[in-house]
Amino acid sequence: MSTSATASVSTHILDTSAGRPARGVAVHLLARSGREADWQALGGSATDADGRCKDLPALPEGTTHVRLDFAVEPYFEKKQADAQQDAPANRDSGAVFFPEVAITFAVTPGEHYHVPLLLNPFGYSVYRGS
Repeated sequence: MSTSATASVSTHILDTSAGRPARGVAVHLLARSGREADWQALGGSATDADGRCKDLPALPEGTTHVRLDFAVEPYFEKKQADAQQDAPANRDSGAVFFPEVAITFAVTPGEHYHVPLLLNPFGYSVYRGS
């Protein structure tokens, strides 16, 4: 929850190749107080069955920039292993094109930022949601 002195962040991931939420993706939250400041790791979470991170840490007062790091490689590796188990003849190279996705954005105190990630094995899109 944001206060007049802080911003707040939430996210969710939709696997557009499957048309479903991406469950079990690790998400790390970092913040800094200015373009030249060092990133401060605040902690993280993992997406639930709805692809949402409901327990991301609060942002410290004075935060101006936020970075969400999504560890998508283990998600795609598991998805690929599950698919190979179901249909061994459909094996592909096994390489994950985007092993991680880092999204950096500016924040204003008192605002809430919902940042959905639309994900597939060879691309992603992100936007400011509501």
